[in-house]
Order: sequence, then C-alpha cells, then structure tokens
Amino acid sequence: MKALLLSWGAGALPGFLDRHTGKAPADIRLGYLNDAMLPFAGEDFAGTERGRLEQLGYRPRTITAGEIGSADEFAAILDELDALYVCGGETFVLLANLRRHGLDDVLVRKVRAGEGNSTPLPYIGLSAGAVIAGSSIEPVSLMDDPASAPDLTYYRGLGFVDTAIVPHADSKIELFPPELFVKIDQTYSPRHQLTFLNDDQAILVEGTQTTVVESL
Repeated sequence: MKALLLSWGAGALPGFLDRHTGKAPADIRLGYLNDAMLPFAGEDFAGTERGRLEQLGYRPRTITAGEIGSADEFAAILDELDALYVCGGETFVLLANLRRHGLDDVLVRKVRAGEGNSTPLPYIGLSAGAVIAGSSIEPVSLMDDPASAPDLTYYRGLGFVDTAIVPHADSKIELFPPELFVKIDQTYSPRHQLTFLNDDQAILVEGTQTTVVESL
C-alpha cells in the first residue's frame, strides 16, 4: 500500500508521487476527488487545493463520487489513474458519497491491491481525505458536521491506518482552537486510538511501514 495522509502542508507530496509513479508532474494521471469540498463550492477557498496542485505542475482530473452511479463505473475510472488525491472539506459528505454505491469498497480494493490487482493505487488524502483513510471518522464530529450527511450512520473509515486521524491539531486554523482538541481527546479516547496531526505533518504509508513525516 502507498498512501500519504496530509493535514495541510503538501511538502511531502511531490516526492511521494515521484517515487510511486516515476513520471514528471504534468504526465501523472492524477485523480482529484472533490466531494468533501462540494458543500463549500461558493467559498473563496474552494479552489485552493486544486490550485496548489496545478502550481506544482500537476494536471488533476476532477472526480465526483456523488455523480458516479455504480461500483464498476468507479473502478473503471480508478483504473485510468496513476494516483488519487482526495481533497479536504466536509468529512461526512465525502464518506457518505463514497458509501452510496459501494465506492468505498472499490477504493479500498484498489489502494490495497487486492482481488487480482497487481499494482496498488497511490492514495493522497488531505484533511477530510486523510480522516476517511483512518479507522473511524467519528472523532471529527466535533470539527465537521455529521448532520451534513444524515444518511451516514456508520462511521468506520477506510482503514488504511489503524488509528483515527484528527488533522489541524496545532490550531493554525482559527476555526480549530487548542481547547477543541482537548475536548476531542477527552470525548473519544481511549475508545478510539487517536493520531493528532499538525499542519506541517503527514502520515506516510509505504508497504508495511507507517511513519509520521514532515510536510511543510
């Protein structure tokens, strides 16, 4: 498995994609799953992540899970990619859209390279995209809005790492003050194993090795 789970800083991303695709940025077929940002489509920041990828030389291809009608359709889309980037935003909307037609199971299969896939799909997730890669999204109920996806009642994540990821833990974003993370810890630990990820950190998964790395 090859995964890079970012809080905000993307400094670790170019090296990750270079190692796992062997292609120049403009030649990488990089999917950009945008469902988490859909609730914020009219906001000034909505295009920030995509713009940063473009500044780095990538040509992201927009994918919206909520518009995909079947697991087979999603599998065919992923088969055309060298890597998948899952953007930040509303975690509950993102996971709900992936669950609707079993797209989450397809994504897990592709990233883990199971069921006959010989090459795992490199996965990059930022903020919400990192949270869903963990064991559960429940601990970010105090950061995001479960009511934004009322049909989502099962908060198990994709399980790429055996911990629940809580991003922005250094409170560089005013919306997430230090006392919020104290409350998350008090509310959800030890029921969930929590990993608090600062905005200059990322979780890197390569094969069986999982490490926290710098990502400015």
